[in-house]
Amino acid sequence: MANQGVGQFIDLGCGMPTAPNTHETARAVNANARVAYVDNDAVVLSHLHAAAAKASPGVTVVASDVGNPDAILRAVFAGLDPAAPTCLIMGLLLHFYDPGTALSLVATYCAALVPGSYLVISMAHGNGAEGERWFNAYSAGPAPARNYSVAEIAALFDDTELVPPGVVDARRWHPGWSDLPTLPFRTGQAICAAGRIS
Repeated sequence: MANQGVGQFIDLGCGMPTAPNTHETARAVNANARVAYVDNDAVVLSHLHAAAAKASPGVTVVASDVGNPDAILRAVFAGLDPAAPTCLIMGLLLHFYDPGTALSLVATYCAALVPGSYLVISMAHGNGAEGERWFNAYSAGPAPARNYSVAEIAALFDDTELVPPGVVDARRWHPGWSDLPTLPFRTGQAICAAGRIS
């Protein structure tokens, strides 16, 4: 998205900082990229604040639950320009919600973004009976998850223009990668996609 000229990013339910993190990845393309990280876990927030303190201005941290979009949008747009295209990232997040709630959250957040913005979603997915067992083990922690079908994940992008290659195994998602080698089957995988908001 940074290569498409997007200069600001909202990373919802971002989790623990990693390396490279969202702002580092975006700034490898656009040195002035701005990022708002959103999470509600106290330990995660502590690490995010430390990472933001080390970054140059333009990196903000919002402590809030993803299910409270009005408060989050007010907070993130205090540091971002609401009139500029924005990339909304919902990484490994929506499978913790039922389909109706997930669709509502996507619609609410995307409605606040101007045309030319992007929606990026990734979700864990289990294939077949063995995959369902894998997903049940993944979901056995404190935050139960739902094994969305690929069609259900695709439905989250109904109001956007899907960016090729569409809703696919994350290992296959990269614009311009047409000659990937055959990838080994995985019982559990991440499915991801990006859609342009018009």
